[in-house]
Amino acid sequence: MEKLDHIKSHLPSLTQISEKEKNGFISLVSRYLSGEAQHVEWSKIQTPTDEVVVPYDTLAPISEDPAETKKLLDKLVVLKLNGGLGTTMGCTGPKSVIEVRNGFTFLDLIVIQIEKLNSKYGCNVPLVLMNSFNTHDDTMKIVEKYSNSNVKVHIFNQSQYPRLVAEDFTPFPCKGQPGKDGWYPPGHGDVFQSLMNSGKLDAFISEGKEYVFVANSDNLGAIVDLKILNHLIQKKNEYCMEVTPKTLADVKGGTLISYEGKVQLLEIAQVPDAHVNEFKSIEKFKIFNTNNLWLNLKAVKRLVEADALKMEIIPNPKEVEGVKVLQLETAAGAAIRFFDHAIGINVPRSRFLPVKASSDLLLVQSDLYTLADGYVSRNNARANPENPSIELGPEFKKVSNFLSRFKSIPSIIDVDSLSVSGDVWFGANVVLKGKVKIAAKAGVKLEIPDGTKLENKEINGPEDLSG
Repeated sequence: MEKLDHIKSHLPSLTQISEKEKNGFISLVSRYLSGEAQHVEWSKIQTPTDEVVVPYDTLAPISEDPAETKKLLDKLVVLKLNGGLGTTMGCTGPKSVIEVRNGFTFLDLIVIQIEKLNSKYGCNVPLVLMNSFNTHDDTMKIVEKYSNSNVKVHIFNQSQYPRLVAEDFTPFPCKGQPGKDGWYPPGHGDVFQSLMNSGKLDAFISEGKEYVFVANSDNLGAIVDLKILNHLIQKKNEYCMEVTPKTLADVKGGTLISYEGKVQLLEIAQVPDAHVNEFKSIEKFKIFNTNNLWLNLKAVKRLVEADALKMEIIPNPKEVEGVKVLQLETAAGAAIRFFDHAIGINVPRSRFLPVKASSDLLLVQSDLYTLADGYVSRNNARANPENPSIELGPEFKKVSNFLSRFKSIPSIIDVDSLSVSGDVWFGANVVLKGKVKIAAKAGVKLEIPDGTKLENKEINGPEDLSG
């Protein structure tokens, strides 16, 4: 274990991080180096039954009595994974402060939702944000605006681990990269340990909280669901992963399987090459992980204290300023197999509405969705249950460019597919229907005038707009 000793010899100089973080890092690296990768034997995989992956429509209805609902909500903590930056969408700072709709950011909507619950039922559901060192300072400033809200906002940081230089496993900060680029947050599998390290886990347990609902801050569909919470409390499930039926857009998403008597997450990285196409098929593996997770707080404490959460390690090689580095990560969904009475719940697709790109932003800002009380929901006027497929060229990738290219967001409620490429600018009140393809020729600026209506059209230049 020369590599491990080599890393350990450098740890004392890494004064930026705590002893707990150093111990967590060493534990992760030593597991990685011992090669304890868990191989899945394909023949042992079984499709989970309805007992293990419960259909949402079989959940018991909620009591009409608001006092009963308050009792449920008083046991709940909402935690949003807030470690991601908006860089892929051309924004600096935390992704959760991108404006989603009507001037509200992801965080605004989350706070409004919990405010409504707290005032309606007289309960006190807290919001917890797990930041990374990349988002912490900005988030601290941003949440000041919620100080007069009836939602108590708690903040803690996930772990900060050093990247490793690939050639000799020296921690990157010790080898010429003292700044932020020397470090990384080790994935959301770190939520259990970090919540414990922050002291917040014990604090919530002592306040009588029982469950935490964990979700990505950019998933607009991840709203508090009383039926799910009630089910978990009644059935004493320590862990619940919300899954939803796969579409062709989700073929890479992790799925739940029954394996050697336990429910576990199967990710594409664990699939032997010979079976990758089978994994991607919608026939055999019909569901995927939304990363909406419900965890029993006492179970998290028990497992963290026992050092029992040994999730599959995801090696993530990167290149930073010409140096090849390695960062080791874990995912929270993979922890499902360590909890007792863990289940999946097969939820409606509406609970999975992530905004990963400007094409998603177009969907949620358009007439396809409505906004009320902080909830973004599908417009019932659309007949087709599937969303249209939307492809926007690189000119639309950054949020600022995207916003400047639309005088107002077009009506797309009757669109089947939309493809836009090149230097295209939209006027106000444009209506699109069916299959629309707009491709400006290289070097040509193409303006779609105010009030244009396009149905099943391909537009390559202004001459295609007339008639």
